[in-house]
Amino acid sequence: MRKKTFAAAALLAAATLTLSACGSGDTGKDPVAVVSEDTSHKAATVLDKPFEKPDLVLTDTHGKKYDLRKETAGRPTLIYFGYTHCPDVCPTTMSNIAVAKKALPKAEQERLRVVFVTTDPARDTPAELGKWLGGIDPQFVGLTGDFPTIQAGARTLGISIEPTTKDKNGKPVSVHGTQVVAFSPRTDGGYLLYGEDATVDDYTKGLPRIVKGENP
Repeated sequence: MRKKTFAAAALLAAATLTLSACGSGDTGKDPVAVVSEDTSHKAATVLDKPFEKPDLVLTDTHGKKYDLRKETAGRPTLIYFGYTHCPDVCPTTMSNIAVAKKALPKAEQERLRVVFVTTDPARDTPAELGKWLGGIDPQFVGLTGDFPTIQAGARTLGISIEPTTKDKNGKPVSVHGTQVVAFSPRTDGGYLLYGEDATVDDYTKGLPRIVKGENP
């Protein structure tokens, strides 16, 4: 896995360009950002200024309050915003991470937090999230809550999400950024960004170093 450097501020400014309408055939555009090297065909983006972890207090799959900063403090953490009815990008991304996670030693699997925050809270109830994530990896954390709170939290990571709408066929579609943000257990800063093209191999190579707070 190779790395690239983006200016975090530029990512935030380009947030509206990082959207994907799951199942619509529209994969969105790559974020416009300042880079310090050739970044084509690279899976992991190393940010020159890490993101702060979102200050989110949502509801987990057990219906209990989950304070994201408190619960993941000092732990390697991956955060992704998506929805359970997504037919393509979301299940692929989460499955890739789940497969790569199994290659870690047991103790490191226990330390790692993978957090899936729904972009479609009207349909993704705690029970629905629990059922969906349970089929991928029961250790994954699923969070739901009111949409404005989730949208604001995603925006702090330069990830744009939009309220669920219906396409021309009447099918509900959630448009959202498809990045996975990795947070260091050393600093709690979000210093790595994975795009939707990241493969199982990319995560398998990167997770051992992410768990230690190192750059892949």
